[in-house]
Amino acid sequence: MSTLNELPVVVIGAGPVGLAAAAHLHERGIAFTVLEAGDTAGAAVRQWGHVRVFSPWRYDIDPAARRLLDDSGWVAPDLEALPTGAELAGDYLQPLAELPAIKPHLRYGARVEAISRLGLDRLRTAGRETTPFLIRLTDGEELLARAVIDASGTWGVPNVLGASGLPARGEADVTAYLEHALPDVLGPARHRFAGRHTLVVGAGHSAANTLLSLAELAESTPGTEVTWAIRSTSPSRTYGGGDADALPARGALGSRLRAHVDAGRIRLLTGFSVQALAPVGDRVSVVVRHADGGEESITVDRVVAATGFRPDHSIAAELRLDLDPVMGATRALAPLIDPNEHSCGTVPPHGVDELAHPETGYYAVGMKSYGRAPTFLMATGYEQVRSVVAALAGDWQAAREVQLDLPETGVCTSNPDDSATGDSCCGPTPAAEPAARGLATGVSGGLLAGPLSLVTLDAAAAGGQTGGCCGS
Repeated sequence: MSTLNELPVVVIGAGPVGLAAAAHLHERGIAFTVLEAGDTAGAAVRQWGHVRVFSPWRYDIDPAARRLLDDSGWVAPDLEALPTGAELAGDYLQPLAELPAIKPHLRYGARVEAISRLGLDRLRTAGRETTPFLIRLTDGEELLARAVIDASGTWGVPNVLGASGLPARGEADVTAYLEHALPDVLGPARHRFAGRHTLVVGAGHSAANTLLSLAELAESTPGTEVTWAIRSTSPSRTYGGGDADALPARGALGSRLRAHVDAGRIRLLTGFSVQALAPVGDRVSVVVRHADGGEESITVDRVVAATGFRPDHSIAAELRLDLDPVMGATRALAPLIDPNEHSCGTVPPHGVDELAHPETGYYAVGMKSYGRAPTFLMATGYEQVRSVVAALAGDWQAAREVQLDLPETGVCTSNPDDSATGDSCCGPTPAAEPAARGLATGVSGGLLAGPLSLVTLDAAAAGGQTGGCCGS
């Protein structure tokens, strides 16, 4: 055995995909270390713990993780039930992290600052593939690894409000009035929204979730106003597939959101882009530009920027990455997930070959692997790490037998204007099949290192969750 192969594989992130990677590494007998910046497993998931996902448990549990948990006597939840983020973390991720097969190899409070090759910068080629990775933590500690699986996600890097990809003018000056994805409107954050006017910007599931919660709050708290702004000229993507969706809870979201809009409980602005923000007394003025070029100013109390997330590849600046200039995903994966060309229902299965960089042994997986594409699904991440770990074990046949069994979204929209702005989601999908092997549906708006989830307004919805376009 070479010195390189005696080193562990370092997994960055103890979320759903990172812990799935650990389970697969354990099954393959490969030494590993998991580095988690937070103080608990699923730290990012817990930040949206109040939200109920609209995919049942059977899509949320990695097969290798399930085998480890079953061997420990774990009592599995009802596989058809819809967990909240808190339940996903507490009932699945934490028990998985506590298993003897994983716990000794999991470090909390370990934030990665940079990754390189030991003694080699990005320019040096000779001996590169046989040189260990060097992982430096923010406290100065350095670790060596034979390979790196980066499952750190995108939760900490939200997109800006500005329509050009740059912050809107004055955006940095109104942080006191600005909320990012999934504030707990009906919980601890209630006092910030009750009796106030909130502008929600975005057409993905994080926006829909917040809008539904605000609409419920408005029913019980006088003076609560809700305005919803989207860049596209139609909300059809967010309204989703309704009864055609293989996940009933997801399919119900659009119908309920549409009902609120039609009833006037939510004011909808289309063809809308944020140009500038400024504090006005204890409120915030938002200057918006409409599709016809006209501008107007809207004054509100809170702004929820449900505009998705983007990856941060800065920790790998000294590695040789081959990133697509548009998506920020690998060059091989980008054309498969490009929302300008693909709906969430047409992304093919993919694994180690599509995730590989010129830097042999480094793989970004999970939400981070999709760059800015808003179509990632947690089950897709599980299949990614299964393939990557098989390749690290030298089992290339298994690594390349990539399959996904996912529910169709039932969303049919082919508006090219929506697609061009990244606001479209699913094109026509076959209604006959309730599940599609190899079709990766995903999260519209790029919220989590896992499926975006939506809370229900009452107990009438199936499983308590509503769903829209491409999340799970």
